[in-house]
Amino acid sequence: MTINAPSTATTTHGPAAAAPIDAAALCARLIRFDTTNHGEGRSAGERECAEYIASLLEAAGYTPLLLGPSPERASVVVRIEGTDRSLPGLLVHAHLDVVPAEPEQWNRDPFSGEIDGGYIYGRGASDMKDMVAMTLATLLKWSAAGTRPQRDIVVAFVADEEDKGDHGALWLVAEHPELFDGVEAAIGESGGHATLLTAVDGAPVRLYPVAVAERGTLHIRVRAEGTSGHGSRPVPANAVKTLISGLERVGNHRWPLTLTPAVRAYIEQTSAALGHTADLDTEAGVGLAIDAMGAAGTVAGVTIRCSSTPTVLRAGYKVNVIPGVAEADIDIRCLPGTQESAMETIDALLGPGITREFLSHQPPTQSDADSHWFESMRRALLRHDPAAVVVPYCMGGGTDAKAFAPLGISCFGFAPLGADLGGRTVDGVHGVDERVPVASVRSGQLILQDFLENV
Repeated sequence: MTINAPSTATTTHGPAAAAPIDAAALCARLIRFDTTNHGEGRSAGERECAEYIASLLEAAGYTPLLLGPSPERASVVVRIEGTDRSLPGLLVHAHLDVVPAEPEQWNRDPFSGEIDGGYIYGRGASDMKDMVAMTLATLLKWSAAGTRPQRDIVVAFVADEEDKGDHGALWLVAEHPELFDGVEAAIGESGGHATLLTAVDGAPVRLYPVAVAERGTLHIRVRAEGTSGHGSRPVPANAVKTLISGLERVGNHRWPLTLTPAVRAYIEQTSAALGHTADLDTEAGVGLAIDAMGAAGTVAGVTIRCSSTPTVLRAGYKVNVIPGVAEADIDIRCLPGTQESAMETIDALLGPGITREFLSHQPPTQSDADSHWFESMRRALLRHDPAAVVVPYCMGGGTDAKAFAPLGISCFGFAPLGADLGGRTVDGVHGVDERVPVASVRSGQLILQDFLENV
């Protein structure tokens, strides 16, 4: 999986440079592959998309690997050798799969990949075929120009991120950890996007949050057992009533305020950029600071606490029959450093008569916002937008970073998108009419390439 290097120099210009690679056009083309992940191991189109990407890389002189646990669930991995092999490597990961779309709710075909009015439309436009396209465009540009980065860059276009990762990143790490030998850090989705805000004095602020942490994803299935019987004759041990009581306690629990270093830094630095003074010594002060941040406060609001949300219920099969078993699934998200205490709290809230098992157990991640990796991202953003305010933050959800972190890799959310001067913004992620600004993808590709060449 080693590049057939165009040259041994850091940068050369071949005699027959290829035509310019447009990341926006690549993004639109990738959207036209229906790579819907339906969950529970069912998906569509990941292999076809992976084969297309592999063919472009091979034509450009790279040696990609196409691999996965089954023929239809394929990922692409390629290593670009750096000019200084003594430097630690960097992983760039992006997922090929997308969540389902309901065409009847959309104003256009979710997989048409239309470019209209300064937007690229379609399922996956911003989650995350934009990053796939920007990364792919960067590699193709390197090949055309004869450019090599200074350190090894491992690129992984993976399947199955929108479900559990068992057919994608988790499988790659379990079955082929050697692919990531020498890698010290990784960048992936959810970070480096321009967020347009207004300061107290009315001045525009362009905030670029970069993820340095993620809440842990702890999905559990709980089960209550009781006595089955006729619906007209109540029983003392009713599985449904026991389960519902436990779920009510879990779902309504107010988790304590927990300010991790990433969350604290995000609130303090964003508040300062907006001209506010954040008082984070009291819960009321934290709430006021988050409210004053406007749109930027949304992510802070969901990362100052752990959370527990019942999402699925299963019980019974007939109205006049009391079931002997009732089950539910609960989505638990825990902050860095809180995993053990969070599960102890869950057990206490569920109470007696309810057992649990993990469906997915991915601990939280946390990387160093003071590292040279983060500083390199900040410098790349500033070179392209001198007014950029770059801040660390903690993700409320999760990404494939959780699969790579156990290898000792420091993971960051950095899939840059520049500001659109026309005011267009990313919209419709996991929703209707998903879209990403053309200008943001093109500028994002330049920022990404700058970072990878200078990190």
